[in-house]
Amino acid sequence: MIILMGLAGSGKSTQGQILAEERNGVWLSAGQVLRDTDNEEVHEVQKRGELVDDRLTIPLMAEAIAAVQQSGKEVILDGYPRTVEQAEWVADNLAAQIEAVVQINVPKAELIQRLKLRGRADDEDAGVIEERFRVVEQNIHTVCEILAAKDVSILQIDGVGTMEEVTRRLHEVLNTGRVA
Repeated sequence: MIILMGLAGSGKSTQGQILAEERNGVWLSAGQVLRDTDNEEVHEVQKRGELVDDRLTIPLMAEAIAAVQQSGKEVILDGYPRTVEQAEWVADNLAAQIEAVVQINVPKAELIQRLKLRGRADDEDAGVIEERFRVVEQNIHTVCEILAAKDVSILQIDGVGTMEEVTRRLHEVLNTGRVA
């Protein structure tokens, strides 16, 4: 299992899908799992740019992860865990299966441009985007500390450049364990 972290627009989904294809795995995006649920409470929270409550998120993600693992494929997690409670659940239940956590770092100005270009409904409101950034930034260091305490490798790459350049950096950091 590989976990990709970063702010909205950092390329987690693109790189996750590439890794999943290369490794015959399954890209599992927390955002997509939540968008695909029929739970209206989840959708209302997402429209405000807030994190969906852990009491809803953890069981949905646990079910999605278990389904992929039962298929025998590798899980490439995108944007999960994001909170302390989620990180503790992952640390307690999945730490031994995690190859690495990779943070994809991109300056906010570039992220905002990328989000405008991708044209998703939840990317249209600048206030919602800023709230999503704030929530992730507030938690990402603690999440990584919790996972690192279970001996999970926390790696970082520069997410600026072409898709191919970022993919090359991702491969390099996964192969060497050093910043690319």
